Amino acid sequence: MYDVVAIGELLIDFTCKALDKDGYPTMEAHPGGAPANYLAALAKFGAKTALLGKVGDDAFGRLLRSSLGRAGIDVGGLVTAGDVFTTLAFVTLDESGDREFSFARKPGADARLGPEELRLDYIEQARVFHFGTLSLTEEPVRSSTEKALACAKRLNKLISFDPNLRLPLWRTPDEARKQMLWGLAQADVVKLSVEEAAFLFFTGPENAAEKILNEFGAALVYVTCGAEGCVYQNKKARGRVPALSGLNIVDTTGAGDIFAGAAMFRLLRSGKAPGELDGAELADIVRFACAAAGLSATRPGGISSIPEYEEISALA
Repeated sequence: MYDVVAIGELLIDFTCKALDKDGYPTMEAHPGGAPANYLAALAKFGAKTALLGKVGDDAFGRLLRSSLGRAGIDVGGLVTAGDVFTTLAFVTLDESGDREFSFARKPGADARLGPEELRLDYIEQARVFHFGTLSLTEEPVRSSTEKALACAKRLNKLISFDPNLRLPLWRTPDEARKQMLWGLAQADVVKLSVEEAAFLFFTGPENAAEKILNEFGAALVYVTCGAEGCVYQNKKARGRVPALSGLNIVDTTGAGDIFAGAAMFRLLRSGKAPGELDGAELADIVRFACAAAGLSATRPGGISSIPEYEEISALA
């Protein structure tokens, strides 16, 4: 039995650490991909997780498979392909640690996962199925995601969704918006950023959370707002938890994924359905997730930046 099974991208994040005399970046490599970061947080805290995805039969693909294994994520559903290269992401950071992505994915292995390669038995054994929109950008991985989601819904699994907008990977902003809205309509638990809320609905986090609950049928919504913390809402309660203050932020890569993984871990530990949590329970979950995300942003990378459970609990 798995607590959470996710489908989606597994890739190498190359983060700019310095510039040489000609202005070219010196890059540091980290394992990443939003679903992988999300599962790694859950696994670090003690959940049983698995990833359905695809990497290339190359040095980076082998490194990623090994990294996930060390992180405690089951890789039995991770396909290795000899005809495509492992997806790469190049991350540049501004002075506040915020990042901008460029992708080597034309195509990347993650986008070539076919429906016939899916291990649906993993979903059958899961409590939660998680997906994002990078596995909706193109075929065949879009059809694979739709097939996996249909299986999860047929079996009444809890569905978790992160829009995770990366505009360079979409043909047009309208196509991105269409697929993100489709994803929202499938989910029980949604985590999105304040920037994604503005992109989708041209409104702020509180209005976006209410709209997703009332018009898309979600049971619980988190809207992360960076240094402004997180807005949350279900049918019983709504509120905002502030972010940790006084941190030395160096790299926000994966912070939202780690927030989502930490929040899902505490939700599962509560033993309650997401719509049944009261205000105090929700605030406790979001405080823990905000602390996890904040601490992760003081360290480079995604998977490599996940803090220890005890470290988070001391600050949450």
